[in-house]
Amino acid sequence: MNRKNSLKSTYFPHISDIFFFACGIIMACSEIWKQLTLTFVIGGGSYNWWYFPFQLCSIPMYVLLSYPWIRGRNARPAALSFLMCYCLLSGIAVFADTTGLHYPLTVLTLHSYLWHILLIILGIAAGFTYIRTLRSNEKKALFSRALAAAFPLRPFIYSTFLYLACCLTAEFFNLWLDKFGTINMFYINPDYQMQQVIFRDLLPYLGNTGVILFYIASTIFGALIFFLIWKLVYRLILFFGSGSSKFI
Repeated sequence: MNRKNSLKSTYFPHISDIFFFACGIIMACSEIWKQLTLTFVIGGGSYNWWYFPFQLCSIPMYVLLSYPWIRGRNARPAALSFLMCYCLLSGIAVFADTTGLHYPLTVLTLHSYLWHILLIILGIAAGFTYIRTLRSNEKKALFSRALAAAFPLRPFIYSTFLYLACCLTAEFFNLWLDKFGTINMFYINPDYQMQQVIFRDLLPYLGNTGVILFYIASTIFGALIFFLIWKLVYRLILFFGSGSSKFI
């Protein structure tokens, strides 16, 4: 029993840790089902590399599965920052053009919608978990410090490094697996023209490579906007949670 309690306190000290890991398991199981259905029900036993699970909306699953073991001083905030910025962005942005959510089977379409709705829920949950962690670490003694120090940019920078590393990995998959079939991870395969709404309209002006780079930069900028929104939420929580207190 003591060992069980020790493992729980080490890997799952908060309800949020259990929630994130459980969501990761659910997502992984549903992804395995999706891959099997696409391969054997729709593909007749032939795997379609287009559905290889390494899009931006897939990365949160891997982050959540490893979440209990991400306990470093900088690693955990970076993981939460990735979820509350990049995960939330990928969950919301897809509803600007839902054509990619539709499949030949209704059950797969439903899975796709539920997946991205869950991404939004996870992003919001990660944001409030991140704020709770900051308040706990600072022991509510934040009003004598600059807000920039209280809500540091460093975790977002690290989460952006993670995003860029995923972009490089996705490009490796695109170039390496392209010979086996159509694949376009992160929608940045240079062998295919940009398909994302709005960005594809820039092709005549920037060219495909230019649009891909602009797309990556825009994703980072969009995630930064979410980070700044969370910073504002943090500020409002401090204000309303501290009565008439003011802060810098």
